[in-house]
Amino acid sequence: MPPTVVIAYPGFGDISVESHLLQAAGLEVVHTQTTTTPAAQAAMRQADAVMVTIQPVSAEMIAGMERCRIISRVGTGLDAIDIPAAAARGIWVTYVPDYSIDEVSTHAITLLLAQARGLAPLLDSTRRGEWDQRPAGVVQRLSDQTLGVVGFGRIGQAAAAKGRGLGLRVIAHDDYVPENIFAAAGVERVDLATLLAESDYISLHAPLTDATRRLINARTLAQMKPSAYLINTARGPLVDEEALLAAVRGGQIAGAALDVLATEPPAPDHPLLHEPRILITPHIAWYSEAAKHDVRVRGAEEVIRVLQGQPPRAPVNQVAVTR
Repeated sequence: MPPTVVIAYPGFGDISVESHLLQAAGLEVVHTQTTTTPAAQAAMRQADAVMVTIQPVSAEMIAGMERCRIISRVGTGLDAIDIPAAAARGIWVTYVPDYSIDEVSTHAITLLLAQARGLAPLLDSTRRGEWDQRPAGVVQRLSDQTLGVVGFGRIGQAAAAKGRGLGLRVIAHDDYVPENIFAAAGVERVDLATLLAESDYISLHAPLTDATRRLINARTLAQMKPSAYLINTARGPLVDEEALLAAVRGGQIAGAALDVLATEPPAPDHPLLHEPRILITPHIAWYSEAAKHDVRVRGAEEVIRVLQGQPPRAPVNQVAVTR
C-alpha cells in the first residue's frame, strides 16, 4: 500500500498542483479539507504525511498520528501547529518561508502609500462626483519621512529595500538578526522604543510568538507619533485591535492599514471595518498567481523528500526520535 498524504485544507481553487506531484512520486492523496471533523481526524491517524495551511494541528491530534512523518505547512505562519508535540513524536514540521516575499513586502508598501497620499478618501470623494483635494488631509513629502520595520527577516528586508527605493529613511528592530544584515541593507538598527517614537509608518513583519502576541498595544501605541500609521501584513494577533481602534479614534495615531486580523473573516459589524482611518484588505498580501503555485509545489516537495528518506529543505524543528 502506498504512503498516504492527507491534504487538510480546502485548496487554492483546487489541489491539482499538489496531487500531480504527490501521485507522480507514488503517494496516495486523501483530501479532507480540514483537520477538525471526525472523518478528517480518522484519515490523519492513518496518514504518513499531513499538509495544512491555517488548520489547527493540536497535541491531541498529533498523539493519534502514529504513522505520520511530516506535517507540511503550506505557507509561513506556524502558530496553529503544536511543534513541540510533533518533535516529541519524531514528526518533522516544515514551512515555506520564501514563496511570497515580493508579494507581502509590495502589499505593505502599497498600504503605506495609500495612507501617505490619502487615497481611500480621495477615491470615495471622486466617486461621489466631487473634485476636491481636501479629503486627502495633510500630505507630507515621503522623502522627509521614516519607515520603521518591526521584524527584519526576508519580508522585512524586502519592505525596507522598497521603502528606501521610495526615498524613505528606514529603521528596523529585530532582536534575532545579526548586525551585519542591517548594515548590508543600509538600514539603521534601533530598539523598539526608538522605532515607535521616530517612525511615520510602522510596518510589522514579525512572527507570532508568545513574546510578540499583542506587541502593539495601548502602551506601545502611546509611544507612536500622533501623525503615524501602523501597517500589518504579518499576523493579526500581533495587534491589540481594541487598543488600536481606541488610539485611532482618540487621535493618538493617524490611522492604520491591515491585511490580517485576529479573527478572519471578521464579523460584518466589526468596528475596524467601519473606521475610515483604518484601511483593511482581506488577507491577500501573500497572493500572486506565481506565489500561489510556488507555495503548493514547495509544500508538496517537502512531503516527498521526507517520505523518500531525505531531510526536509525548511524544517522548523528537529525530530526527537528516528521514525
